[in-house]
Amino acid sequence: MPNIAVVPGDGIGIDVTVEAVKVLETINRNTNIGLELTEFDYGAEKYLKTGISIPEEMFDTFRNEFDAIFLGALGDPRVPDMAHAKDILLGMRFKLDLYVNYRPVKLLNKKLCPLRDKTEKDVNFVAFRENTEGLYVGMGGIFKQGTPEEIAIQEDVNTRKGVERIIRHAFEYAARKKLPTVTMSDKSNVLRFGHDLWLRVFEEVGTEYPDIEKQHMYVDALTMQMVKRPEQFHCIVTCNMFGDIVTDLGAQLQGGLGLAASGNIHPGQVSLFEPVHGSAPKYQGQNIANPLAAILTVGIMLETLGHQEIADKVEKTVAKAIDTNNTTRDLGGSLGTDGVGDYVAAELEKEF
Repeated sequence: MPNIAVVPGDGIGIDVTVEAVKVLETINRNTNIGLELTEFDYGAEKYLKTGISIPEEMFDTFRNEFDAIFLGALGDPRVPDMAHAKDILLGMRFKLDLYVNYRPVKLLNKKLCPLRDKTEKDVNFVAFRENTEGLYVGMGGIFKQGTPEEIAIQEDVNTRKGVERIIRHAFEYAARKKLPTVTMSDKSNVLRFGHDLWLRVFEEVGTEYPDIEKQHMYVDALTMQMVKRPEQFHCIVTCNMFGDIVTDLGAQLQGGLGLAASGNIHPGQVSLFEPVHGSAPKYQGQNIANPLAAILTVGIMLETLGHQEIADKVEKTVAKAIDTNNTTRDLGGSLGTDGVGDYVAAELEKEF
């Protein structure tokens, strides 16, 4: 019986999480999964009232008592340094060692693709981003701040363990899904040390998967090829910073951030799932936010928990919503946030 922690977050994160929960409750009524949902109100409101973003002991609670965490978007202008968002999101990623950032890039309807003549079969790949190292570890500092001699240093940290486990995860996924290629992207022609490590580990691990074609691209070439010929990609693996950029480009290829779902995963342990878009606080409560990324995130969460068939039903239903224009305005429809959630829940019920 999976235990799911639900953290709605801020702004429209709260609005779209309601619809994601609606879909989870529909699944609960029609299957024997027996999902247990527990909501936690960590976000800007609580932080502003208490000065606490998330108690330190909650990380152990998540680790020991839950199978997954569903997180809405974080961010509020009343917290200008976004301290609470950093504590919650990066805290979960680092303290729960969620080293796999999993981003499917799948075009569900060709009318949403900004590339001319590209169809659903052309934009269908996954990207794995290393999630706990690189430039995001916060190592470095500022010397002589505010003076003409100011120096800022940001360290890019790559360990053999960290690089190998994300590359191995990408190959394991490709082998399991029978994908023909794995593409590793770096900038080892300039970033000699950490990215030389990436290249060597990719070549070494790749020898264990003789049936999978290994492809290496510098990140600038990768982004150009994603726009020119996305159909050549099946599985991409890269570092934290490049992965952040490449996956948002991928999101645009599939129709925008309103359709971009993600998982922050440690295989076999509690993992975190979130739609990729921001919190857009000025639109909160206006019933205009697109909930489909949150609903697709439900599918990724169920896939990771071992319920692939149900995850496929969720994706199929979202694709139907797009095809029939039962969407919010950004995707060409006229429904509100709750109307889209109601439609997906009703259509999903027919799938069981």
